[in-house]
Amino acid sequence: MYTKRNYSLKQILLWTRKDIFYFVILSTVPVILYTVFRWYWLHLPWLPISLIGTAVAFIIGFKNNASYDRLWEARKVWGGIVNTSRSLTIMLNDYVNNEHAKKILSDQELFEIRKTFILRHIAWMSSLRHALRTPKSWEAEPRKKTGIDYRKHLEIREQKYSLEEELKGYLSEEEKDYVLSKKNKQAACLNLQSKHLSALKTEGYVWEFAHLEIEKMFVELFTLQGKVERIKNFPYPRQFATLNKFFVWIFVILLPFGMMNEFDKIGIIIVESMEQYKPYPNSGFHYLIELMGHYFVWFTVPFSVIISWVFNTMERVGEASENPFEGEGNDVPITTMSRDIEIDIRQMIGDHENNIPKPEPEKFNTQL
Repeated sequence: MYTKRNYSLKQILLWTRKDIFYFVILSTVPVILYTVFRWYWLHLPWLPISLIGTAVAFIIGFKNNASYDRLWEARKVWGGIVNTSRSLTIMLNDYVNNEHAKKILSDQELFEIRKTFILRHIAWMSSLRHALRTPKSWEAEPRKKTGIDYRKHLEIREQKYSLEEELKGYLSEEEKDYVLSKKNKQAACLNLQSKHLSALKTEGYVWEFAHLEIEKMFVELFTLQGKVERIKNFPYPRQFATLNKFFVWIFVILLPFGMMNEFDKIGIIIVESMEQYKPYPNSGFHYLIELMGHYFVWFTVPFSVIISWVFNTMERVGEASENPFEGEGNDVPITTMSRDIEIDIRQMIGDHENNIPKPEPEKFNTQL
């Protein structure tokens, strides 16, 4: 998640520099053929191109809305994980006690039970993070050169450390081996939580009603996990994504052919309008205006590049928002949020401050 108010113009141009290079080539070649080689037939009427541009604008708008919906849903689900984690911690604090226990435990022993649940919950979040950071074939942004260059400045925790390394200190060796042996490791963590809770109910450390309430929290975590897995594992429909890109580039390629004749007409009008001032006074201003009229068709290049850049950049913004867990600058900061949850819930159970990690650092105005 990018934390500054705005991206700088330099950042935007660097992000789109490869596309700009292509736009310059696609705009310059037709103008050279039109002016240097005198291929005056090489133009298209502006009306059909403008209709294509209108259609492309609607399509890009639809895609961007759909992409933002995926991003916002992902953020809402992780907000639900934050709230459910805190609610679970409150219940563990209140419901795990000696009130119905067969064997009385000390306050420290009860604290260790609560802490085991909390550490296992953090292991669940770590497993979920690693699953969501796993690259998918349709996630294009991290493989683009601009994405690779951007990631050089960041440190994505899930790529730096393996899940096995991250689970150390949160699960016992037996539990860690059990979790790592499963395909869905985050589901395995919740399964361990449920089994442990049932054992506590049998021993009387959790009352039956409390057992049901805490189980509801685990069910809610399963629901939230399923929602983010759905977003991760089901992409924005590839037929829409593919056709969107094709339509944008069709418009970009045709654009200079429609603009050349229009700018050439303006140039002719300028030259003809300057006839009334001949012979020109000594000032070079009139000569400059006439010269500009003769070469006015070359304004096709900058205007075509600008219009192409606007359409293509909007399409890329939508593409960059399709997959909110890639680890890019505009994605949901699940690593930062997970660390914040860990700090909150460990403080809530009264864990020693030396055991509580520091907040995840922000790098290059980005939270991951």
